[in-house]
This record gives sequence, structure tokens and C-alpha cells, in this order.
Amino acid sequence: MTKYLLADMTRDEVEARLSSTPIAILPLGATEQHGHHLPLGTDIQLAEAYAMRIAERVDGVILPSIPFGYSWVWQDLPGTITVGHRTLEALLADVIESAERSGFGMLVLVDGHDSNKTSMKFVVREYAAHSTFPVVRLFYPDLDDVRRSNCESGTWHGMIHACEFETSLMLASHPDLVDMTKAVREYPDASDAYEYGAEQLGNISKSGVFGDATLATAAKGRVMLDRFVEDAVQIINGARR
Repeated sequence: MTKYLLADMTRDEVEARLSSTPIAILPLGATEQHGHHLPLGTDIQLAEAYAMRIAERVDGVILPSIPFGYSWVWQDLPGTITVGHRTLEALLADVIESAERSGFGMLVLVDGHDSNKTSMKFVVREYAAHSTFPVVRLFYPDLDDVRRSNCESGTWHGMIHACEFETSLMLASHPDLVDMTKAVREYPDASDAYEYGAEQLGNISKSGVFGDATLATAAKGRVMLDRFVEDAVQIINGARR
């Protein structure tokens, strides 16, 4: 049986696996509130489910996850753990270097938290300035098109958080962690203080939901996750070539 999790392998198993220069996959997420119906680990749990499906298709080895991201906007709500973007960037740079030195053929960053995207972009670009080691950064490819094609509700000013989209993905991947009896619909008033200043999202939404979580279904989640995996595999194979 193929092992996909690096943490479950012995050093001998890793050494044997590295003979084929497999792809290292690093899930990134966050630990922050996702309404009353989803767990705080939603972003990392989705990233891990996404990463596993990718690993099964591309000879991947999944590195231990990074469960913390830039979650400043929820920092005053119970359970939120946030790190600064410079902290995250420094950690990612070290992981990339370690993956290259270990003998992996490529590193794929699989992200489930929107606010990590900027840090990922900066680190990958800076690393490329002094190394030819290929690093691919993935969020959800063609997100807007996939969401519009499969979700009935709109976003709150383009944001996806504890909404129909994320809830559907969780129903498809971790249904035991979703309590649909607590799912709600909320589209808070627009906030200039958030858009142009330093307002926290925790002060804008009463429920922690931005969108309509009540419309989520596992069927929608499965279709969207399958699409993301297919697109991710194509992107990775293109980079590998």
C-alpha cells in the first residue's frame, strides 16, 4: 500500500521513495472561526483533503500541514490562531529549501485559506531568483468559474467564508464535522472601514458567515473538488514538463 504522508514514513521508506524524485505537497490553511456550523480547522481540513486527492494522481508525498495563517481579521474571536505574514513567508522559504535539499522533484503548495495567497506568491517568486527548483502554488484554480457553475448563491463582495462554497466542500470531504442545523445565510452591510481601513471581519458579521451556507450540499462539493483536482493535476504536470 502506498504511503502518502511523510510523517508516517520511516527514513528508509523516505529514502526509497526519493529515488523517483516524487512531488512534495504542503497543505496550508488557517485556524479561525467559520460560523457556528463549521469547525475552526475548515481551511486546513479542506487543504489536506485536496492535497490527498492530488497526491494520489501525481506520485505525491504530503508534508506535515501548516495549520496557521494570517487570520488577523478574526483574532479577537475564541480559538483563532493567527501568525504574521512575514512569519509565514519565512517558514515557507525554509520549507522550500528543505524540500529541495531532501531530493524531492518539486514542491506544491496547496492552500485552503485565501489570505495565504499573497505570502505564497512572494516566497515562490523570491526563491525562483536563486534556484531552479520548481515550486507551484495552488489555491482553487478557476475558482470564480467553478463556484458560479455549481453554487446557487452569490458571494459577499467576492469573499468565500463559511458560505455555500466552503460548506459544500466540507460536506463532501468531512461531513461528520458539519452541523447543517446551524447553517445560516448572512450578507452583512458593506464596510468602508474594512475595505479601506483596519476593521475586523469579526465586527461585521454576526454569524461569522459571509454568504448562504444553507444551500450547501455534498453533491456540489464533490463536483467542485473533482474539478479543482483535475485542474491542479494539469498545472502540476505542466510545471513538471
